[in-house]
Amino acid sequence: MANQAKPSTGEQAKQHALAQLRQAILGGEMSPAQRLVENELAEQFGVTRASVRAALIDLAGEGLVERIPNRGSRVRVVTVEEAVAITECRMVLEGLCAAKAAVEATDDQLTELAEIGTAMGKAVADGEPMTYSGLNQELHAKIRQFSGQQVAVELLERLNAQLVRHRFQLSLRPGRPQQSVNEHLAMIEAIRARDPQAADAAARAHLASVIDALRE
Repeated sequence: MANQAKPSTGEQAKQHALAQLRQAILGGEMSPAQRLVENELAEQFGVTRASVRAALIDLAGEGLVERIPNRGSRVRVVTVEEAVAITECRMVLEGLCAAKAAVEATDDQLTELAEIGTAMGKAVADGEPMTYSGLNQELHAKIRQFSGQQVAVELLERLNAQLVRHRFQLSLRPGRPQQSVNEHLAMIEAIRARDPQAADAAARAHLASVIDALRE
């Protein structure tokens, strides 16, 4: 989060602060419950305190920041119970996107999914959980993109942003990639078979497994 040239307008300044803060939270540079001091952030980003405050209000609306009356703002802590509830919502939306992708994806896009699946299997075999985690996110993003269901995509992006830390922790849990890779391969197989019902069921089964893992 290096200082950059000061934005020229109030809206640009807010958007600059918003982008920097969102990236820091999603990238793990800012920890859950970490206080967000407006004066310090304004100096760091080269914007006014009002621009930082406006950005924090937007991030509170996204569920990434918690504003506490008379005490300022902090990075929101997502409890396991909340993570489970969010994942239950994801289950429905990811199932929808998988079903739509089974119908809407081009042959080239189906090949892309197969290639990601192969890479995921290799990452598990090679014992590379961070590589696997990145491919996991890429696969879900591609399925959302290929679905063409833009409303579901936007809702999922907001939900997924709140789960970054939980997903990272799951990716490092011993044995978890070995379990989840088969669930992902089942999703890919159903989409490539152009079977929307099977794709929906495979996506829901995968997210049900995530919920079980969160509760452990």
